[in-house]
Amino acid sequence: MKKILQWIFRKPVIWLAEKVSSSPNEEDVFSSLTKLKEDILEGKTSKGIILPFDLHSARFIIFSDQHKGGKDLADDFRLAEENYMTALQYYDQQGFTLISLGDSEELWENTPKTVIEKNRLSLLEEAKFLQHDRYYRVFGNHDLEWSYAFQQNLFLKPIFGEKLKVFEGIILQSKYNDNDYLIMLTHGHQGDKRSDGNLFSKWIVAAIWTPLQRFLHISINTTADSFDLVDQHNVIMYKWSEIQRNLALISGHTHKPVFASLDHIDRLTKQLENATLSGDAELVQAVSEQLEKRKLEYAGKRLTKTMAHPSYFNCGCCCFNDGDITGIEIADGFIRLIKWDVTHEGYHRVVLEESPLTYIFDQL
Repeated sequence: MKKILQWIFRKPVIWLAEKVSSSPNEEDVFSSLTKLKEDILEGKTSKGIILPFDLHSARFIIFSDQHKGGKDLADDFRLAEENYMTALQYYDQQGFTLISLGDSEELWENTPKTVIEKNRLSLLEEAKFLQHDRYYRVFGNHDLEWSYAFQQNLFLKPIFGEKLKVFEGIILQSKYNDNDYLIMLTHGHQGDKRSDGNLFSKWIVAAIWTPLQRFLHISINTTADSFDLVDQHNVIMYKWSEIQRNLALISGHTHKPVFASLDHIDRLTKQLENATLSGDAELVQAVSEQLEKRKLEYAGKRLTKTMAHPSYFNCGCCCFNDGDITGIEIADGFIRLIKWDVTHEGYHRVVLEESPLTYIFDQL
């Protein structure tokens, strides 16, 4: 009977999902991000919190889009799990505060019970940070169920404890040259009609759409399938950040690393052009290898863009198909795009891009 129902309803449900979740709408994204920022600044702690930080001594590591799944062949996190655990152990030892920026678990394809059972070890590694008050969690569209206290209490708090809180956004606040500067963190699904509408539509997604999707074995992840859509969403997020005053934006969602408003694949392409012009054969080979390694992730990328104002950053993801993970560090007065690389010798932290925070703040 289940297979018959899946056969009957699969196509109509996919059509309906595509119909109500078209390309990101700039007006919707702008409205949602602005409302979230205002809510947090006005002290609505149900939406998010303000974390003051010292420009030179604070240490944050921001990861997003782990998509922890059911340890089956459809689990995107499976190949990156050991790398991720190694990174967490390093950051814990170094005294970093861990911020998980949404889609930490893959709840569109799996039940919360399954995900928690199958990923207990990595979740316990995350929970170590909370024991020292160095852990914050934001929900995304693939783990939207965590926005409800009932689900948190039932599945997350038995591992993390009662101190756990899950927000839609977080604002880091620092003082520089007698001015307050803000770094706003949110998953980045704002403007998605399936998961960023009013409270009723969010409930529909969490309580009805997600269980229905599991039952019908439907995986709809447009940001993994359409790189035009990925670029469009990143550009819209950038445009919003560009018009804010004294504010930078860090998000996830697109799985595509962005540093100071330029995505990493564009930076590599420019580096390759410069190395070729200068005749640096060794650098040409090194950059070419990096581009080839990301060939599958960025296949189909067609949109050309210019984002010059260094106000937008994207963590990338922790589920690349080669086991690599990327994230954003804020530490020692710098902001960095880092990658934990998988090699034959183990897992290694690599700084892909970095800038003094003061330089970024001077441009905002």
